[in-house]
Amino acid sequence: MVSEDRRQRFYGRRTGRRLRPARRVLLKDLLPQIELPADRPAPFDPRQLFAEAKDDIWLEIGFGAGEHLLWQAAAHPAVGFIGAEPYVNGVASLLAGIDLQALTNIRVLPDDVRPLLEELAPGCLGRAFILFPDPWPKRRHHERRFISWPHLDRLAALLRPGAELRVATDDPDYLTWILRHLLDHPAFRWTARNRHDWEVRPADWPLTRYESKSIAAGRQPAFLRFERMG
Repeated sequence: MVSEDRRQRFYGRRTGRRLRPARRVLLKDLLPQIELPADRPAPFDPRQLFAEAKDDIWLEIGFGAGEHLLWQAAAHPAVGFIGAEPYVNGVASLLAGIDLQALTNIRVLPDDVRPLLEELAPGCLGRAFILFPDPWPKRRHHERRFISWPHLDRLAALLRPGAELRVATDDPDYLTWILRHLLDHPAFRWTARNRHDWEVRPADWPLTRYESKSIAAGRQPAFLRFERMG
């Protein structure tokens, strides 16, 4: 496990409005059953998190309220999912969905994902999602953006050849930033062939409330898919 002195400072919300009693119960009772263990060895094989063998492991970084993660897990029961989210209210929302749908293929890291990225075994992931990350629009905050050379280097090590990295944003400036970083990275290839490929949400990419609000506000989301080159 990554020691405290190696942890990077986290920027962003961890708590919001007071949770309803039922969701506080889920945090108390359900979360400990599906939370990643604190004493993770490195390198850590995420397949050991699941009692039943899984065909693949997919990671969602910053799952928000969990809508996308829940949809993917329900659609792909043979895949093991890891969702990382430090916002407690979002974690509680995901737990409510897991409980309602009786999903057994999701494991949760209710914290910053960066230490986990250092611990996971190379080549253990078949897909990773970074959907609508905080764009940190002020120039002095750009260093806080998750899409960065160190994080892309680490994701390149964790994604096996042929794996897919999916990224979405509704911020034009961050879109330029994302494309500049990923197009310049030798481990990733943008799979888009025309505008339709990034302007239209794919069928296996569910609509979320955040995206609906973004469109209603006049913002155009971009849906980006990159292949991990072998």
